[in-house]
Amino acid sequence: MKWKQVEKQPRTFALIFQTGDEVNEGLKSFAKEQNLSDASFKAIGAMESVKLGWYNPQTKKYQVAVDLNEQVELLSLIGDVAQQDGEPIVHAHMVVGRSDGTTRGGHLLKAVVRPTCEVFLTEAPAHLSKACDPESGLVLIKL
Repeated sequence: MKWKQVEKQPRTFALIFQTGDEVNEGLKSFAKEQNLSDASFKAIGAMESVKLGWYNPQTKKYQVAVDLNEQVELLSLIGDVAQQDGEPIVHAHMVVGRSDGTTRGGHLLKAVVRPTCEVFLTEAPAHLSKACDPESGLVLIKL
């Protein structure tokens, strides 16, 4: 992944993922490297494989809903970054388009880029943190 800061206030970055890069881990690494405590992002591009999930409230775990090992268009990737116990937490949802025009979407678990993924990430002026919500079992932004 290559990146460039495109605005100073608020800090805004263009992150360009290349073939073979894994998006979720790349976003986490970048957030840690830049000490991001609150940011939002959006992206488009294409993937060679994706694994997307849904949250099962009974088991309090994400389950795989979509597991594609084929070339797909990244139609939408949106998400946020917040801190939990001093570590960045990335929460993202993705919609991809298949060659037949159908779509699949869900919580981003894993996505491998081919040939590019263009992410625009903007830091928010207020810093937010996440904590585990005992009722749902999810790590949620606390205000």
